[in-house]
Amino acid sequence: MLQFLQSVAGRFATSALPRAGRSVRRSYATHPARPARVRPLVWGAAFALPAAAALQSVLYLDADVQQDDVVVDSATSISFPKTLRVPSKIPTPTFTLVGVGVRTVSFLGIKVYSVGFYADLSNPNLKISQSATPQEKIEHIIDNTACVLRIIPTRNTSYTHLRDAFVRTLTARQQLAHKAGTLTQDEVINIQAPVGKLKTLFPNAPFTKHTPLDIVLAPPDASQPRTVIFRDLGAVQHNWVARELFVAYFDGDGSSPPLKKMVMANLEHFGTL
Repeated sequence: MLQFLQSVAGRFATSALPRAGRSVRRSYATHPARPARVRPLVWGAAFALPAAAALQSVLYLDADVQQDDVVVDSATSISFPKTLRVPSKIPTPTFTLVGVGVRTVSFLGIKVYSVGFYADLSNPNLKISQSATPQEKIEHIIDNTACVLRIIPTRNTSYTHLRDAFVRTLTARQQLAHKAGTLTQDEVINIQAPVGKLKTLFPNAPFTKHTPLDIVLAPPDASQPRTVIFRDLGAVQHNWVARELFVAYFDGDGSSPPLKKMVMANLEHFGTL
């Protein structure tokens, strides 16, 4: 995996300069399986297209994964492609797999899902020093480029269970941030609306075994709040909510310690500078 990431860095070093004046537009891939209630996903606003174009540009996430190679989560035998792309009229990033891991719950260590962390490592605006710590590199990637969390359940569950887990995570992080003084009371109040919207996105439907759900963090755009997109379900625009959903997987032990361990190991010697 490290050699794969270093090859991406090498391609970046030789191609970033001529691309520096162009906008970052690529494509990403998803699995053909979809939840019972499928909705088209509007990407225009999320990737900073003009509003008029956003209203007319709809991406249907129904393409097969273009699979050059895979990484298998040893804890679940679930595989993840090393790159994600989707053919689309709206070019979106090509995402590179940085690490995979299992999410477990309860004292019994029940394996709930495998998760893969992807990032647009070829983004010319992504400048990572090799001397930075792996934790600093993770947060720099989340803060400065488009990312994906691909979640694949190990057993049949429901979208409401996943929704409730996300809401609990955001609530806990909100309380900690408020206690630490990094969130004001007004900011805490303002977070409630986007969290409420997030709750409405998830259908009361089965989330079946081995069905992937891609959660996409759009690249930062100074003209609008950061967007987090749940494949075929909808999107939420809010800087704190979008970022914290991703950072939660890597803060402390993280939501999946094996994922954090692999990502940190793969990024230890990675850099674009």
